[in-house]
Amino acid sequence: MATFVVDVFKEMKLFRSLGMSQKISPDFIAALSGICGAQHVHQSQIDSYGSDYTEDFFFKPEVVVKPGTAEEIAAVLKLCNEQEVAVYTRGAGTGLCGGSLPVQEGIVLATERLNKILEIDTQNFQATVQPGVINEVFRQAVEAQGLYYPPDPASKGSCFLGGNIAHGSGGPRAVKYGTTRDYVLNLQLALPNGELIWTGANTVKNSTGFNLTQLMVGSEGLLGIVTCIVFRLVARPTVNMLLLAPFKEAADAAKAVNAVLLTGVTPSALELMEVSGVAIAAEATQTHFPFVEGAAFYLLVELDGNDPDRLMSDAEIIYPALDACGAMDVLHADASETKEQWWKVRRSIGETVKSQSIYKEEDTVVPRAYLPELLTGVKEIGDRYGFVSVCYGHAGDGNLHVNILKYDMPDHKWNHEIQHGIREIFKLCKKLGGTISGEHGIGYVQKQYLDVVFTDTHFSLMRGIKLAFDPKGIMNPGKWL
Repeated sequence: MATFVVDVFKEMKLFRSLGMSQKISPDFIAALSGICGAQHVHQSQIDSYGSDYTEDFFFKPEVVVKPGTAEEIAAVLKLCNEQEVAVYTRGAGTGLCGGSLPVQEGIVLATERLNKILEIDTQNFQATVQPGVINEVFRQAVEAQGLYYPPDPASKGSCFLGGNIAHGSGGPRAVKYGTTRDYVLNLQLALPNGELIWTGANTVKNSTGFNLTQLMVGSEGLLGIVTCIVFRLVARPTVNMLLLAPFKEAADAAKAVNAVLLTGVTPSALELMEVSGVAIAAEATQTHFPFVEGAAFYLLVELDGNDPDRLMSDAEIIYPALDACGAMDVLHADASETKEQWWKVRRSIGETVKSQSIYKEEDTVVPRAYLPELLTGVKEIGDRYGFVSVCYGHAGDGNLHVNILKYDMPDHKWNHEIQHGIREIFKLCKKLGGTISGEHGIGYVQKQYLDVVFTDTHFSLMRGIKLAFDPKGIMNPGKWL
């Protein structure tokens, strides 16, 4: 079935490349231009909108439209709904599941012009922003006001906040602070019929009806388009400490995660890195890293707060737990430059490892106490199916990224056998009480594995929700729903 789906999409790409779309007529282009301005409707030099950070996928776009206001987005959706033209919403294009890729005929609606921070409310610890604001730009603006927005994906320097909401993004600091969904109070939403609504209220508490706000977080552009966001903020921590613990055995490194948390100290980050990924990232970025001979995995442990003495006390509590789990040493970053270097290596692993080979990235997640079993299982499955994997991720919340590299594997094996190994990994996640994506989403690439975690009843309920929001099915067709 999966092979058939891929073949069908290949045919669709060829069909579009020949300019044979039946719905994108000159009149339709004129209508889009009337809404957004002709200078914001593009039919040429738009290939970059046909791919994202997901493997090597490319689907040639037909039209890219760039609205500048919520009202323009709503008007574009109303037009597309009337004409039954598919809409693929795109942020910065940093997604890892193909969620924004235009896999069928239709338009790409880019949110890059909606890039304003509208308000930072220091009295209520809130901020109102548009979806095209870059994560890091927002975080820096908030911190300048003495507040803090913790979610910081690896692509924080380029990813949009709207995309973070679409995929429920996390990041290293989720272990202490939570993920994107924990900070979304209210959303302005453009519905497929052209209506604009607010999904909730600008309050921390809200038990008024169904929670439409949380329904939109992780909805991957299937239900509507977020046009404005109200975020909850917290007080900014002023100091931090960074520790690095090398381990000879993968299982020991994984066990150390829970051992640290059982001390009662909650690190602001607790990251697991396989030495092969660290080596690739350090070399590619020309960054110094304190390699320890014989280490197979490293734990990066960050503590934050407002009292340096308290952080030192917390570190002293953590040391025995790391030692009891087999840490070969515990290194302390004693300068801001060293901290930056260690974090640069960690954040660069994903991109630099992918530059080594054709790859598939799996975003596994289990209850964190079962991380040792997951990590051991991934390596055993890799041995049986003959693939090399580089593992790293947010160990503090059980989120393990598994990069499977092709290297010189025969094409037939890569295209027809590895998927069975991936399915086994996902079955292991399910068995351990986890699921097949922690923060990257399902989108285009993981749809064939959803039966591992969902029953027909699940699908029936979710299709009912889809039908209520998008009865004509124009929003992001060809993806997991």
